[in-house]
Amino acid sequence: MNAVAELDPKKAEKLALENNKLHKRLCRLVGQAIGDFNMIEDGDKIMVCLSGGKDSYALLDILMTLRERAPIKFELVAVNLDQKQPGFPAEVLPAYLDKLGIPYHIENQDTYSIVKRLIPEGKTTCSLCSRLRRGILYRVADELGCNKIALGHHRDDILETFFLNMFFGAKIKGMPAKLVSDDGKHMVIRPLAYVKEADTARWAEHKQFPIIPCDLCGSQENLQRKQIKKLLREWEKQHPGRVENIFSALSTVVPSHLMDRDLFGFKDLVASGVADPNGDIAFDEDPCSTGTVSAAIPIRELD
Repeated sequence: MNAVAELDPKKAEKLALENNKLHKRLCRLVGQAIGDFNMIEDGDKIMVCLSGGKDSYALLDILMTLRERAPIKFELVAVNLDQKQPGFPAEVLPAYLDKLGIPYHIENQDTYSIVKRLIPEGKTTCSLCSRLRRGILYRVADELGCNKIALGHHRDDILETFFLNMFFGAKIKGMPAKLVSDDGKHMVIRPLAYVKEADTARWAEHKQFPIIPCDLCGSQENLQRKQIKKLLREWEKQHPGRVENIFSALSTVVPSHLMDRDLFGFKDLVASGVADPNGDIAFDEDPCSTGTVSAAIPIRELD
């Protein structure tokens, strides 16, 4: 029996309504991201990277739903990279994908041993692991004839990456919803870009996805990303809406109010003597006291 069936009728009905509402929201937000960034086009063959984690399962599930509803035709191929981590349950994903009836490919590459051999004990493994995994997935995409690669990064991943780059890399750089890969051959898309991690977690629980933990990096408690994740959680708890404002700010950039001389022509800037209704205000009002920022940034309703 599933969890809903074990509840009393009223609670079961309420839970079913909440799950239906969640599913509609996930489909709407993924569809909106796809439309906003033109992620999927007619005739695409998309490699959906499936790690065994909640986010990639949710990505595949929602894309399969949207494929049935879309006015265009596109193919999905699920791909998992078995990195030969000790104890990895290699039978779980094939069994799940066979049940779904979706084309899939399991790529077997022992990157685990390479990472363990090259990275000293206690040091972060993510960078090397990511580089190795990326190169392999690019090759697999070519072999499968896929012109796009879909990754399961969600809104929280994007925000965390933004702060990681700012705090530790001294640059304003995030994780885009769509980009051309570093080899110049592949289009990488992140259809979950507008989706909260809490929603993928709830959907994974409802769907009872067979989650496979990553023992290579999941046990590294001192990762900088985990520190940023904790910071964002505390902000949202103490100041509801702050995290949503920050995410909205990523798509409301004003280059003239930053300091990148390559992005904006400060050296060639001249006062024309002509009033410009869209021009700058020399002595800005305090947005914290006037509410200007909140009024200017559209906050996306997730419910």
